[in-house]
Amino acid sequence: QVQLVESGGGSVQAGGSLRLSCAAFGYTYSSWCMGWFRQAPGKEREGVATIDSDGSTIYADSVKGRFTISKDNAKNTLYLQMNSLKPEDTAMYYCMAGYLICAAVPALNPADFGYWGQGTQVTVSS
Repeated sequence: QVQLVESGGGSVQAGGSLRLSCAAFGYTYSSWCMGWFRQAPGKEREGVATIDSDGSTIYADSVKGRFTISKDNAKNTLYLQMNSLKPEDTAMYYCMAGYLICAAVPALNPADFGYWGQGTQVTVSS
């Protein structure tokens, strides 16, 4: 049973930074794509970034140059370093994962991923 557990959300002023973590349990490590998506109240889900088994990454245009996705294979943990945060980054952030190649889902659509975490709230004030 795959389980994803996020942590690290919080409140920060515009221009600040936060780092999200996602601990993954119960998966077989092969062709495993992990990433993050977010959802703000009243808005659709938005894919943020993905990282593949080989470390290759894909970012949404809205976060390029500000967010960095990474992973620690020894700890089975995914990270999202968020810098230069803006009020429009305010949302619930979810970890997502699936047995697929990230390059096959360049649109970062969360519906293509079989597993989601419970989410962690990020609030950026102006």
